[in-house]
Amino acid sequence: MVASKKLKMASPEPKGLIPFTRESLECMEQRIAKKHKEEHEEDLKPNVDLEVGKELPFVYGPLPQEMVSEPLEDVDAYYHNQNTFMVLNKKRTIFRFNATWCTLSPFNPIRRITIKMLVHPFFRLFILISVLSDCIFMTMTDFPHWGQNLEITLLGIYTLEILVKLIARGTWTGPFYFFGDPWNWLDFSVTLFEHITIYSPLNFNPILSIARNLRILKIIPLNQGLKSYVGILLHCLKKLTGAIILALFFLSIFSVIGMGFFMGKLKHKCFRWPHENATETMHNRTRNPCYIRETENFYYLEGERDALLCGNRTDASQCPEGYMCIKAGKNPDNGYTNFDNFGWAFLALFRLMTQDYPEALYHQILYASGKVYMVFFIAISFWFAFYIASLFFGIVVMFYEEEKQTTTGKAKKTDPKFQHTLKDLREEDKAAEIEATEMEMKKRSPTSVITSLDMSDAAAVTHEEEHKKSRKRCSLCWYKFAKMILIWNCSPCWLKLKEFAHVIVTHPFTDLFLTVCIILNIFFLALKCHPMSEETINVLSIGNLVFVGIFTTEMIFKIIAMHPYRYFQVGWNIYDSLIVFHGLAELFVMSVYGLSSFHSFQVFQIFKLGKYWLTFKILMLTLTNSLVALKDLILLLSTFVFFSAVVGTKLFGFSYRQYIYNLDEDCQPPRWHMVDFFHSFMNVFRILCGEWVETLWDCFNVAGQLSCVPFYMMVILIGNLLILYLFLALVTSFSSYNATTIEENDEAKNLQRAMARIKKGIHYVLSKILCKRQNVPKDTVESVNDTYVKENISDHTLSDLSNTQDFLKDKERSSSREKNTMTENANQSLISSPTVSETIPIASGDSDIENLDNKEIQNKSGYGSSKEKVKPSSSSECSTVDIAVSEEEMIYEHEKPKHRKNSYEQRSSTGQISRESKKGKVWPNIRKTCCKIVENSFFKCFIGLVTLLSTGALAFEDIYIDQRKTIKTLLEYADMIFTYIFILEMLLKWMAYGFKAYFTNGWYRLDFMVVIVFCLSLIGKSREELKPLTSIKFLRALRVLSQFERLKVVVRALIKTTLPTWNAVLVCLMVWLAFSIMGVHLFAGKFYECIDPTREERFPIHEVSSKNQCESLLFNESMPWENAKLNFDNVGNAFLSLLQVATFNGWIDIMNSAVDSTQVNRQPNFEDNIYMYIYFINFVIIGLFLPLTMLVGVIIANFNKHKIKGGSNIFVTGKQNKQYHALKKLMCEDSLKTIPRPRNKFRRFIFDLVTSQVFNIIIMVLICFQAITIMIQSDEQSQQMDTALHWVNFIFVVLYAAECVLKLISFHCNYFAIGWNIFDFMVVVFSITELFLPLAGYYLIPPSFAQLILLSRIIHILRPGKGPKVFHDLLLPLVLSLPALLNISLLIFLVMFIYAIFGMYNFAYVKKEAGINDVSNFETFGSSMLCLFQVTIFAGWDGMLHAIFNSKWSDCDPEKINPGTQVKGDCGSPSVGIIYFVSYILISWLIIVNMYIVFVTEFLNIASKKKARTLSEDDFRKFFQVWTRFDPDRTQYIDSSKLSDFAAALDPPLFMAKPNRGQLVAMDLPMAVGDRIHCLDILLAFTKRVMGRDVSMEKMLSEIESGFLLASPFKVTYEPITTTLKRKQEAVSATIIQRAYKSYRLRQNDKNASAIHMIDDDREDKATKEDACPEKA
Repeated sequence: MVASKKLKMASPEPKGLIPFTRESLECMEQRIAKKHKEEHEEDLKPNVDLEVGKELPFVYGPLPQEMVSEPLEDVDAYYHNQNTFMVLNKKRTIFRFNATWCTLSPFNPIRRITIKMLVHPFFRLFILISVLSDCIFMTMTDFPHWGQNLEITLLGIYTLEILVKLIARGTWTGPFYFFGDPWNWLDFSVTLFEHITIYSPLNFNPILSIARNLRILKIIPLNQGLKSYVGILLHCLKKLTGAIILALFFLSIFSVIGMGFFMGKLKHKCFRWPHENATETMHNRTRNPCYIRETENFYYLEGERDALLCGNRTDASQCPEGYMCIKAGKNPDNGYTNFDNFGWAFLALFRLMTQDYPEALYHQILYASGKVYMVFFIAISFWFAFYIASLFFGIVVMFYEEEKQTTTGKAKKTDPKFQHTLKDLREEDKAAEIEATEMEMKKRSPTSVITSLDMSDAAAVTHEEEHKKSRKRCSLCWYKFAKMILIWNCSPCWLKLKEFAHVIVTHPFTDLFLTVCIILNIFFLALKCHPMSEETINVLSIGNLVFVGIFTTEMIFKIIAMHPYRYFQVGWNIYDSLIVFHGLAELFVMSVYGLSSFHSFQVFQIFKLGKYWLTFKILMLTLTNSLVALKDLILLLSTFVFFSAVVGTKLFGFSYRQYIYNLDEDCQPPRWHMVDFFHSFMNVFRILCGEWVETLWDCFNVAGQLSCVPFYMMVILIGNLLILYLFLALVTSFSSYNATTIEENDEAKNLQRAMARIKKGIHYVLSKILCKRQNVPKDTVESVNDTYVKENISDHTLSDLSNTQDFLKDKERSSSREKNTMTENANQSLISSPTVSETIPIASGDSDIENLDNKEIQNKSGYGSSKEKVKPSSSSECSTVDIAVSEEEMIYEHEKPKHRKNSYEQRSSTGQISRESKKGKVWPNIRKTCCKIVENSFFKCFIGLVTLLSTGALAFEDIYIDQRKTIKTLLEYADMIFTYIFILEMLLKWMAYGFKAYFTNGWYRLDFMVVIVFCLSLIGKSREELKPLTSIKFLRALRVLSQFERLKVVVRALIKTTLPTWNAVLVCLMVWLAFSIMGVHLFAGKFYECIDPTREERFPIHEVSSKNQCESLLFNESMPWENAKLNFDNVGNAFLSLLQVATFNGWIDIMNSAVDSTQVNRQPNFEDNIYMYIYFINFVIIGLFLPLTMLVGVIIANFNKHKIKGGSNIFVTGKQNKQYHALKKLMCEDSLKTIPRPRNKFRRFIFDLVTSQVFNIIIMVLICFQAITIMIQSDEQSQQMDTALHWVNFIFVVLYAAECVLKLISFHCNYFAIGWNIFDFMVVVFSITELFLPLAGYYLIPPSFAQLILLSRIIHILRPGKGPKVFHDLLLPLVLSLPALLNISLLIFLVMFIYAIFGMYNFAYVKKEAGINDVSNFETFGSSMLCLFQVTIFAGWDGMLHAIFNSKWSDCDPEKINPGTQVKGDCGSPSVGIIYFVSYILISWLIIVNMYIVFVTEFLNIASKKKARTLSEDDFRKFFQVWTRFDPDRTQYIDSSKLSDFAAALDPPLFMAKPNRGQLVAMDLPMAVGDRIHCLDILLAFTKRVMGRDVSMEKMLSEIESGFLLASPFKVTYEPITTTLKRKQEAVSATIIQRAYKSYRLRQNDKNASAIHMIDDDREDKATKEDACPEKA
């Protein structure tokens, strides 16, 4: 009844649905035939609201029962002439079918039955259940006895589905046919293959098991959302084609370079020198393929499975005594890590690009080749991990935004009558809800109405939508029953109790008390650790009981005050009740064994704090909305992971069981295998987390390379694309979310009221105690103004609210802000405010006191020179420039109260000098002199140079400084000199600026701190007991920040983008705290194990099962019962362990310890607790992925908010902004200097040859062929191959030399005017030299390096105008963002420098173990920088921290003597190491994230400019470059006949494809004498065509014309005589006249010919008569 009422109302213009009959088919065929006859075709598009799979809008009226599942005429006008009909099911879902070219007619009863089956919702549900059952069956390793019957049954279901679809849709391949859908092709192929394998005598079982896995993908077409996302991702993949090609290109180039550098180097090992085999060994060094196989003679480091690599360079690893470095054995990692041929080199580079275990490859290369090759890896990390990754980010973000705009555009195109219908439906629902509420209120007593409305007003408003949805799901009888049972209005006594409870629960101090209890509860939860004393356990137990009682009381009081009906309609109340029920249940199961994991759910009590935290509410709401919107994408990702796990099990499970001996001598499966579904799922999860290479090596050992590589590449590429799209979608939602509708709930407001009352009370007590009269405002702050709260919340983005303070604090602070100006200035002196004019009395244009350039700030502030007044009283006595004060500031000074005139609030710039009234002019002159000195540019340069020298001197203080006496002495004297210089500078600035101005500037405070550091370090050297003070010398490098404007700009920008995110960071930390507490509950005390010291392995559990058995074993001493260095014994250790899991460094060891854990004081067992993997999976998803999107989104929001208007970003200086156009010119296609065409015929011929496009293509092909010849090389190739490659290389050198000679002949001296030609010339000269020098027995460089130098010409592919245009477009953002990237890179280098010095001072003598070795250590500055580079890319820092954790006698020797120094011991400091690495990771992560944001923003900026109808300077430059080809004599005119070719030769957006003569004529271009058209007229016309007609276009046209006239004044004398349109009209008119005249002449000729013919006939007749007359005579 209600539904029919809605349908009638929803159809203001009802349209009846018409059945599809034979007459309908005939009419459709007639319309189609008529349409083919008509030349004009209507441009119709399908209606968005009538697409297949959507519900039919209510505007088309009700759906009669007799029309359900019956053919209907299509209501979409687009399909009226498409041979289709429409079918609707009970849910009004639209289906379309073709009416012709089918197996059966639409009116055939069999087809009608199949159509009814196909459109019925149960049919789709039945197929979905079958597919899900099949998926569950596929995960089973051991099939039950009924498994085969189930397979046959499912195959029959799939066959029936295909038959139904074939009959219903037909067998054609067009739209709406069976074979028109690719998913039907997949189903048909798999089903047909299954039938063949079942009934075929051949054995196809292995192939069948893999093919059946494709059934999992059948879930995608059954869900329209999944199907649409597959199409979106395929379209996204097309957008990524250019970036993928560029990535493959650079991977190939770097692989070839790696082959040239490291081919065969990883086979060099330290071999024990046996004298009896000396001849054989030396013979093997001469490339004999029979390498030595005696692995026992290799030198192995402790704990390493591969032999020690070595090299012959001085900076490579050296062999110990008794060993020699020779080329022997196989490559590391079972031979899979090498650069011996292109395939393995490509795999190694792909591994580096994905940053999977890169530190191992770094160490191997540096051991074998030397530390200098670290430059190669730095270049790879920047190019792939940053640039290529940023390209993919930018393209996916751009595509995502385009999809959002497309979706929004489709929504806006909704038919207006549909929108009207939906609006009427909403209004009816709202009216019905109001009516029901009024009826309910009338039935209730007045007292209960008032109480209920007071308590649940906010809750009802907040959860109105959820309430409506729940009402729609439930029947009316249920609501009556719920209201009767759950609304308690029993008696007056009960109502009084209800009012009392209402007063209690709504009191502000109640919420304050509950907040304090929640915080204390969190503190008690975090106190749990291992081991704990009995007293601590009792205290925590009592505390748990107390908090459970408090929260239970809160729930009871709220239920009494609100009654259950309203209480459980508030989400937070439901959450609180669940927490209470869990706490009560925990008291009963506390002593039950095996339910320890039940206690871990106490962590959810932490999130009760979110009820009082607005930022938490906003972030969670944003996250929830985003996940709901992206639910189909998440389901698609889950489907792909499940599919990959099943395929891995079926593809490699048998191989892992059959060839396990290749992995383990005892035939025990490794931890990471694919024998069963769960392990395969974990393997896929590990691959998606970025660690795939180690499991790939295992796969190579058991299954081979041909099957493993495709599977791993599929998981890596497709999985990362899905994750990337999901990540960027979430980031976009967090960065663009607007919280205009978010309001604080009553609890948060009550908390503010309570804090306001406490402040008021403290203020009152202090005023009484101090006996001071203070003007306390009469209006007490007992309630927060709701309007004020809304005003503060509205129009704020997520980033604004992430930095919000309590609104009450803001309100109070606003009334007394002027009193706290000194504090605000002190805190924000590093952040320049764009609204405050900073004026300096001394050399304002050059002063380094300013945070930003004065001119720039004044322009932004709107302070013009016309509005400036001179303020005499504000000028210092030593000032040389008067301070300019705006009129607004003068008014402000005039209106200030008198009692504030002497306060510190008076506005003064940071460069103002405090004035002192003194007699005489000596002191002012001294200050003036100091001002001139400190503001002098030479003085600033000198201080900057001294700063760099003092910073660089720190790099020499390594472990070898005591052995270099001279350098040590020089450094000591230099320290004193630097200290005196900086003290003198500080004194000069004190005298020049005064203490007030000096110490209110953040950069000067930083300088002052550095001076203190210098002084303390000198004091520490004077006394032995104060020697630890010298360890703070690393802080000296901070002074560099204040001396260079580029670093200042970056620091300010980082403060603006990162500091406001502190509230979001707290939310993320709260999530991590929850996981840490849960980890303590699950794993505390369970990571201990008994170690066998002889094998350094864990005892099996059948030998040692507990701590007592371990301590009872005696082999000269008791066995060590050791704990893992990273564990969950307390919250602090848990945080550190989770950080390693988050960075995917050392997380495998942590997970191994977790899954092996059993009980406290029990020996771990292999995978005894395997499902603890789920804890880490949840942390990676909930604790890492989602918070990461949140933080990045908030940082982007802050970046966009502070981005300077006009396109420039906040990470560059003003001077660098001016270099933007200069960088664009670097990407120009040709040199700015054009080479004239020679007049000599021979040279002209060669010139045309070398400048032709064909010649350029031939050279590019030669370069590619040369690259291929290098790719086919290998380490162990034959002598014949070497000879062949030598001659091929000789041919390439000759061809390149010939190219060089031809260009020299044609260009002459102009050849060296182009940089690319100079580069080619140098390459050719060097290649010729390297080709002939070996004949004389000399080698400048190895032959492989010479090939790489010749190959360097391949960068011509990236040359603008020569290579693919897509490469130019992808490289342009990198070039334009270079200034900002260089600035940020400088800051990264400074941070690395500071941490490297600190590492040298604290970890130089740490025992070499795990991540600390001969390559990565803190002994020297270079090695420290290598370590920090690894930490910067999150690689291997867990091993370094593991070595620093050695602080006990069992792990290190505190008394060890280090030769050459007085320092003893090789132990580390765990606490210092944790702070060191954690702080560096956080700082470097924030800086690197901003680097990515800068590049992606520049990429999006360029893309948006391309989409906009605008023309850039590059477009005009390209226009004139094409013009020079058509006007070589520079006459500024071209013939009108060439205009069509000229327009077709331009680049977009000025490009006009042929045929274009009609468009050109319509432009009405002016023409001069000789049918010539001027350059400016063409440019203006083409610009109008691109940009349209608006004000900005007219302004641009006037600027172009004025600029052109200034450059070419003779154009003024040019007067057109006609236009192209007039000339065309003249030509048409002339043609018409000519045709008319010709026709007239033809008609005249015809008349004349007929007249002549008549005359001739008359003459003949007359002659005949005359002839007849004589005869008669």
